[in-house]
Amino acid sequence: MPLQSKWQQLPTEAINPATLNIDKLSSAEVIDVMLAEDRKMLAAVTRERERIALAVDIITQALRKGGRLVFIGAGTSGRLGVLEAAEMPNTFGTPPALVQGIMAGGQAAVFKAREGVEDRYDEGARTVSRLRPSRRDVFVGVSASGITPFVRGGLAAARNAGARIIFVTCDPAADLQTFVDLTIALGVGPEVIAGSTRLKAASATKLALNMLTTGAMIRTGKTYGNLMVDVQPTSEKLKDRARRILMIATGLDAAAADRLLKRAHANVKVAIVMQQTGLPYAKAVSRLRRADGLVREAAGEDIEPRLRALLSAAPAPRD
Repeated sequence: MPLQSKWQQLPTEAINPATLNIDKLSSAEVIDVMLAEDRKMLAAVTRERERIALAVDIITQALRKGGRLVFIGAGTSGRLGVLEAAEMPNTFGTPPALVQGIMAGGQAAVFKAREGVEDRYDEGARTVSRLRPSRRDVFVGVSASGITPFVRGGLAAARNAGARIIFVTCDPAADLQTFVDLTIALGVGPEVIAGSTRLKAASATKLALNMLTTGAMIRTGKTYGNLMVDVQPTSEKLKDRARRILMIATGLDAAAADRLLKRAHANVKVAIVMQQTGLPYAKAVSRLRRADGLVREAAGEDIEPRLRALLSAAPAPRD
């Protein structure tokens, strides 16, 4: 009698016909095979571009209304969500509670696998309930297989609270379509190593999550052109980046930029508005607030021509 398994029919568990002989290949040949499979992964993400864009709109609307963005996952999928959340405060100046990542097994599972915790539906529901989800929030369930009980439990709790639900999976046949607001199905096909979803599935998921967070941050005014104007200067590297951004945006030299940043309480966006409008700190803050944080509107200047001029004047990059 053949073995019956709920996993055996999943595309993430399938055997890849292109890599049947991978254990006989040279190192260079292994890399060639992996690159060929990654090209398929990129195509899978491209096929979902419209759904990813719609998800960005959903998240943007929620953030503008004071809601939160919460990723929930297990294993590699969970770690990808935690990584997205961890990168937001320094990169975009967001409060830690605005973008969060829930990992099956808790914080310790980020660094050391805790097998079995992903099978606990009730624990997923309890973990989400402790966050007190509301109608303003968006929860993004991340599950390569599409059937992770912890994720499903968490999404059920979020849905019961009225939150918007986005589901990111690598199984186009996942049966949550009627339960969620939007499914992003990254049909990457079988992995180079059967079942190893840290490969194509993880790469595709990382790209999609990057697009969700970056797109929403851009739409909510966290960039000026493509400059990271909400950067938090918490290290020497980030202090230097803040100074350079201000110099680029205003034409100030390094010493003047440092003085302005000090007056602006290390807030690059406020510093730009102060320089471009002549307003003092408090009034520049108010003007930014009225402009919903959009530097372009608050400063009254389009940064694109300045950036293009700087690029045109820069020396050609070396090969």
